[in-house]
Amino acid sequence: MTRIAVMGLGEAGSLYAQGLAALGAEVRGFDPHVDARASGIAQRPRLEECLEGAELVLSLVGARASVDAARDAVARMAPGTLLADLNTSAPETKLEVARIARASGMGVADVAVLAPVPRAGHRTPLLASGDSAHDFAARMRPFGVPVDVVPGGIGDAARRKLLRAVYMKGVAAVVVEALEAARPHGAEEWLRAQIADELGPDGPAVLERMLAGTYRHAERREHEMRDAVELLERSGSPAGMTRATRASLQRILEG
Repeated sequence: MTRIAVMGLGEAGSLYAQGLAALGAEVRGFDPHVDARASGIAQRPRLEECLEGAELVLSLVGARASVDAARDAVARMAPGTLLADLNTSAPETKLEVARIARASGMGVADVAVLAPVPRAGHRTPLLASGDSAHDFAARMRPFGVPVDVVPGGIGDAARRKLLRAVYMKGVAAVVVEALEAARPHGAEEWLRAQIADELGPDGPAVLERMLAGTYRHAERREHEMRDAVELLERSGSPAGMTRATRASLQRILEG
């Protein structure tokens, strides 16, 4: 039986823990800020209890905590354990996580989550890169987790996710702005229908997910777009639209 530790039992971490356990993995979770035991997760009160005997450790603690979480984890992991960083963060942050893991003899994979986890749970598409990416994919695919391994090293999966976010978050920002502009003219419902039609057969549901996700996860997405702006600027690519997307999210956060 595959033993998996999940660090971070927020929305995404809890869904991964539940889904993998339901398919036969032995899953333990740890989160000092969330009590997820009511959802059936085998949550442990101490990190070392969560990591004991784990073959694979999934980090879903958020970008800002990912480096500290990696440092805490590798100090308690058995050498050779695979640490998979599923947090949405900049390539440089992923490289720092990898440096910490490798210095302690751990395998490490840079993993990008390509869609909101509530939509498909542990079956959400993933991208993985780095020396241990194929190992990560081999461990996860038997549980129905779709993993594509991309060429390159640590940070390449994260980089692709940020490039994708330029489009995905940019479209959402334009939709939010368009609907807000239509509101004082009494045209919001009409414009919603127009946008939904353009989004295809599931347009109304796609539109609602787009709007709800933008407002609910504005803080995390603003952080993501900050990283995206930095990525584009370093490469010399135009970043005006992406800066505007970040500004739109900052405006939402300011209320």
